[in-house]
Amino acid sequence: MLSGFRDFVLRGNVIDLAIAVVIGSAFTAIVTALSTDVFGNLIAALFDAEQVDTLGVDIPSATREQGTTIVFGTTVAAVINFVIVAAVLYFLVVVPMNRLLALHAQGQEPDVASPSEDVLLLQEIRDLLREQRAAQHPGDPADPTDRS
Repeated sequence: MLSGFRDFVLRGNVIDLAIAVVIGSAFTAIVTALSTDVFGNLIAALFDAEQVDTLGVDIPSATREQGTTIVFGTTVAAVINFVIVAAVLYFLVVVPMNRLLALHAQGQEPDVASPSEDVLLLQEIRDLLREQRAAQHPGDPADPTDRS
């Protein structure tokens, strides 16, 4: 049972996934700090607020003395985080992967639905030679190098 667990953990996929999680969490901390400390402060300065978390709109209440505040600063910060993460993933993962796939596709021959005339002619010649060999030597086994 422990050997199966060891094999599972030492598989390349699990180790790669663990590394990706660690790097992802470190990257999340960087993006959060960037959006909170840089972009959040810029947005707070634009709206004359102390922090982006306190950005909101006061809505007066008809029945109560104190109104309600709709805070949208945290949503703005979350959108900024998402845009930064999406942009980095797109430019550092998706674009290079698409380029690699395009280069790989250029190196491959296109799929052909039916064999070309040359291939058909060569197959016909092979079959004729096989028939001639079988007629000349009826007891010989088939050619071991035959791949048809």
